[in-house]
Amino acid sequence: MDDDQLDRLQAVVQQIGESVIATTDTVERLATRMDALAHQVQQQGYQIFALSDAIQTLAENHDGLMERLDRMTQSLQDLVSAMDDEA
Repeated sequence: MDDDQLDRLQAVVQQIGESVIATTDTVERLATRMDALAHQVQQQGYQIFALSDAIQTLAENHDGLMERLDRMTQSLQDLVSAMDDEA
């Protein structure tokens, strides 16, 4: 192998080494970003769960309120009926 071929081989090996280092850095940055994204998704999952729980509680409270309003409406109707009967 002459000096020219050796120089070209060294240049190719150096380029491969630089490419490997650049690729490794890129993969590490990507992994860091993926970790951050996974954390955000997990946090959003917790927020969605909390929101679902709050909506369920709101719906249950609404159902209870509707039952009370029904009872109050019935009581008022009974009162009006009793008043009509007395008149």
